[in-house]
Amino acid sequence: MAGARIVSAVEKLEAIRGAAVIAVVGLQDNPARPAYGVARFLQARGKRILPVHPQGGSVLGETIHRSLADLPQRPDLVDVFRNPAHLPGLLDEVLALPEALRPRILWFQDGVVDEPTADRALAAGFRVVMDDCTARVLARA
Repeated sequence: MAGARIVSAVEKLEAIRGAAVIAVVGLQDNPARPAYGVARFLQARGKRILPVHPQGGSVLGETIHRSLADLPQRPDLVDVFRNPAHLPGLLDEVLALPEALRPRILWFQDGVVDEPTADRALAAGFRVVMDDCTARVLARA
């Protein structure tokens, strides 16, 4: 089953609006980092965030999970703030999840572009956004 690339502004907005639970990969307790501001904005808009960072800890009132496999529930969307070099491994981590725990949408933030990994994700059935910001898309609504 092939996925779909989400490219139009309307599709992106629908994807975010339909995502009640968002895993934010790369989020740590550092207000100077873009992931922090985006996660705080998503929370203010009623989204449940599930922070993911290998260092663990807590941020914005949530436990930081060390990997996607450690999440307590299935995210609807995975919002990725990682260097593109890490995307192949991240996709491997997503694909290793049981089917019932896999997200529907992989969202690669501004500057996070890796066409081969996006193609693999599409071939595996995920919907994919690349090089755009969830908070900016939602703020335009």
